[in-house]
Amino acid sequence: MSQTFQTTRRVEFRDTDAAGIVHFSAFLIYMEQAEHEFLRSLGLSVHHQLEDTSMSWPRVSVDCDYRGPAKFEDVLDVSLIIARIGSRSVTYRFHFQRDELTLAEGTMTAVCCQVRPGHAPKSMEIPDWFKEKLQPFVDPTATT
Repeated sequence: MSQTFQTTRRVEFRDTDAAGIVHFSAFLIYMEQAEHEFLRSLGLSVHHQLEDTSMSWPRVSVDCDYRGPAKFEDVLDVSLIIARIGSRSVTYRFHFQRDELTLAEGTMTAVCCQVRPGHAPKSMEIPDWFKEKLQPFVDPTATT
């Protein structure tokens, strides 16, 4: 059984549209915020300085399905699990609820990359020490 990372996010006024409902794009920001919070809880980050290069995680895919509206001041329960971990990428799955009502579900895939000033990011193998910390959150039905 995998672990699930749980956090909350309060809807800010800036996240809403003219109808007072959370704009769809805000959920993408909420996903990234949850990912950052998750990694920090493990002592990790989306940016690490390695010996001779930096390691970062550019996003290559994101999707979100919306089930119900969220409004200003709502507190959203956000859960994160790892849907897939490969040799060079991680796919996170997010679930958003308010009062046990599902509002949205999404996924985000990030690729582990070497990042050097003046050079394009270059994909790299996810270091074992990084994968080990993620492993308890990998969905047991996930593929590697």
